[in-house]
Amino acid sequence: NAVPKKYEGLDGTELAISESQERMAVVVDAADRDAFLRLAHEENLQATPVAVVTDEPRLVMEWNGKRIVDVSRAFLNSNGAKKHISVAPAAPHLERPPVPCGFTESCKRIAADLNVCSKQGLSERFDATIGAGTVLMPFGGRRQKTPAQAMVQKVSVEHGHTDTCSLMAWGFDPALSEKSPYHGAYGAVVESVSKLIAAGAAFTDVYLTFQEYFEKPGHDSKRWGKPFAALLGAFDAQMDLGIGAIGGKDSMSGSFESFDVPPTLVSFAVTTECEAHIVSNECKAAGHPLLLLSPAYDGDGLPKPASLLALYARVTELLRQKKAIACHTPERGGALAAVLKMAMGNGLGVCFSDAVPVSELLSERAGRFVLELTEAPKAAALAALQKEGIDAVLLGTTSADARFLYGSESIDARAFERLYEERLESVFPMRVPSASEPIETFSHSVKTHPKAIKAYAKPRVLIPVFPGTNCEYDSARAFTDAGAEASILVLNNLSAAGIAEAVERFSREMDNAQIVFLPGGFSGGDEPDGSGKFITAFLRNARIRDGVSALLERRDGLMCGICNGFQALIKLGLVPYGRIVDPDPSSPTLTYNTIGRHQSRIVRTRIASNKSPWLALREVGDVVSAPVSHGEGRFAADPALIRTLAENGQIATQYADEKGNASMDIADNPNGSAYAIEGITSPDGRVFGKMGHSERIGKGLYKNVPGDYDLRMFEAAVRYYR
Repeated sequence: NAVPKKYEGLDGTELAISESQERMAVVVDAADRDAFLRLAHEENLQATPVAVVTDEPRLVMEWNGKRIVDVSRAFLNSNGAKKHISVAPAAPHLERPPVPCGFTESCKRIAADLNVCSKQGLSERFDATIGAGTVLMPFGGRRQKTPAQAMVQKVSVEHGHTDTCSLMAWGFDPALSEKSPYHGAYGAVVESVSKLIAAGAAFTDVYLTFQEYFEKPGHDSKRWGKPFAALLGAFDAQMDLGIGAIGGKDSMSGSFESFDVPPTLVSFAVTTECEAHIVSNECKAAGHPLLLLSPAYDGDGLPKPASLLALYARVTELLRQKKAIACHTPERGGALAAVLKMAMGNGLGVCFSDAVPVSELLSERAGRFVLELTEAPKAAALAALQKEGIDAVLLGTTSADARFLYGSESIDARAFERLYEERLESVFPMRVPSASEPIETFSHSVKTHPKAIKAYAKPRVLIPVFPGTNCEYDSARAFTDAGAEASILVLNNLSAAGIAEAVERFSREMDNAQIVFLPGGFSGGDEPDGSGKFITAFLRNARIRDGVSALLERRDGLMCGICNGFQALIKLGLVPYGRIVDPDPSSPTLTYNTIGRHQSRIVRTRIASNKSPWLALREVGDVVSAPVSHGEGRFAADPALIRTLAENGQIATQYADEKGNASMDIADNPNGSAYAIEGITSPDGRVFGKMGHSERIGKGLYKNVPGDYDLRMFEAAVRYYR
């Protein structure tokens, strides 16, 4: 009965067997019970003692005073009665589909293949930059079109910085797994590991975990043969490479009426590496040769282990020596699909060597690598590779002309890109109609900036954490790096008493702070009109409202809100009015993105006004990149008010295109904000709100999306007090 319920009506059995990703079971020493509960309260977490560990080896559960479970530990350990089944794995059928007759037709087929085509509209629904540790964005190049093959994140540290990265990559080919679960699983392991190598990791300390999903087997020995063959393939791959799998998740329920899932064993490979060694996979420049390296293969079409390991070492060497500056391990669609994707990120073309047959370009053997070299390899280097059992083929050369050429055949790179993106556009949209006429690019420049009435060597920054806030550590680190003293305050809302205590603590802390910073997150769950809702209600408390007024009007203080914090500042009226006001239908607002979904990507923002102390270290016209991650970021206001804000220098930043001009194109303006407005200020500039996460910065981040990421806003805020 002690288990907290999200919904009323659950009985004891339902509570005993229900799963929840929102809860965690923790075992603590009895002496630490109260201390643990206090810590949970400080983090605004509900913690409830529900059970005790006993000497008697039995699991006992009671509900409404009645014992409903009483089983022995020995029974639980046995996993119930033993079961036996016959297994009959089928012989593999590895016939490949016929290769289209021409290069152009092959490109079109690849673009429309569901296993190859763009998934960007799906990926951008998830926050790719939370934690300010993203080394490789999901899509790279200045155009953010080349999909990364590995997740690379800096290891999370609360204080200071690190250059140690965590890498994870996956491997799975459903078509191959359907023909042969053994080959599919073996190839999945090789593919997942090869993606780590392509991202710049060395083949050391690599581990695996598997996700398995098969049709319901019942008592059919042939159906049981599919998971058996897949696990055998994965086991052989582990033994051949000398790496082990830890944990995993499996399901044998992939059947619905007459439909079965294909035999599925997805391999996830993980390792760590230094940030300096990480390499992105988009082609960097025109005039560079593209080299295809392949291991030797056995009679079953699988890479020979010794040759594959030698290839891993050679690829790592080429990347570390900077002789190769981009690397991609081919997946579905072979080397052809790999090269086409590599070229998209920076809008390049490729002139393929017609000495390489189209069938070779489409070969989908596991363990191959396409490398962009800085210069053509010498004959001696190619001979050395051959001696190691590594096959090397020059595929072609990158070009500034956005065309893919093969002999007399030519395809426009943009035409391929449209086919590549349109395949899933109706399901995961990337585009929305935008205004065709250009919009005004605002400019309001000042030469001098005011200073605070009182100087502080280390101004204090109060960073409140509301339910849903998730950027407090990133924000605190940015301020600390700039020379401020950052204080994170978790606010409790689990009870009326908790809220009263939070009001008291926040007011007290604000009285001793010079800057209040509202970080991003998902306050209110981002339900309709929910973003920033709780934050707004909290800050309208009479005592806190008076404290905000004192900070801004009498103590010359600063405030800023990013993303969710910006939404709160807008709803409060602190931007653009500079004070907390009652809601007015004519007031500006932040509403749903025009694309109707969450947007996570890198945007360019142009400094439209440097009037604010937050922007005192930037010049009007500077273009600074920033990650965005929001579903409600579209700035909307009456055109007359926007004109007034522009004249007052309160439009701080605008979304910009590659030329630095304000843009309504969704590729530049992710939410469809009016006049491409990304950030605004109060009349005196001391309150600043913006959508882009300028706190998510650091050395070595976003290596595959070029840009200047440091707005210098935190440094400028500290200098305001010196």
